[in-house]
Amino acid sequence: MSDLFVRPYQQSDRQAVFRIGADTAFFGSAVESLMEDRNAFLDAFYAYYTDCEPEHLWVACAGKQVVGFLTGCVDTRRRNQRIVGVILPRLTGNLLRGKYHFGKRSWNYILGMLGSAIRGEFTRVDLREYPAHLHINVESAWRGYKLGVNLMDAYLRQLRDLGIPGVFLDTTSLNEVASRLYEKTGFRSLDTRPNRFWSKWFGHPVENRCYGLKLSA
Repeated sequence: MSDLFVRPYQQSDRQAVFRIGADTAFFGSAVESLMEDRNAFLDAFYAYYTDCEPEHLWVACAGKQVVGFLTGCVDTRRRNQRIVGVILPRLTGNLLRGKYHFGKRSWNYILGMLGSAIRGEFTRVDLREYPAHLHINVESAWRGYKLGVNLMDAYLRQLRDLGIPGVFLDTTSLNEVASRLYEKTGFRSLDTRPNRFWSKWFGHPVENRCYGLKLSA
């Protein structure tokens, strides 16, 4: 389709990115399956990229409508420091001021993620070799048009131009379509770990997966 294209993110795209991020957060379904308040989820997982590193965010468009995006980060260590020093205190303050509505689903999700961290279920990556990372979301109606591939190509060109040595991403075995896309693009598996939280949720074994791509010799 001639009206499908990828372009750099603009601040006017923020609400569209947030909407897609929340509508597809739970393995393609809305985040409300996990948390009562999507604003808390978006502030925790997407505000960093739109507010702190927008120059590495790309959007996929159908005409004037944003239908997908790629959030990128060129220095994951710096991002992690910003999360601990800025994002988490902001989230805590918002929660204490009553900005978010946390119910049973939210607390079960938070405790489940905390349990996964304690059990060492999150994948690990050597950030010296793979300092950058990415995450892709495309609305279900617009999958199959190579928008994910085009978003990836745009971001990888940007990383190569910046001289970034490697990039990684995280997914799970629940998303086999995405895993095949990453492998087709040249990513290779770096780490896999069983995920007890999602396994209990879905009633069958689930694993966390980390893929990486070397961008320079």
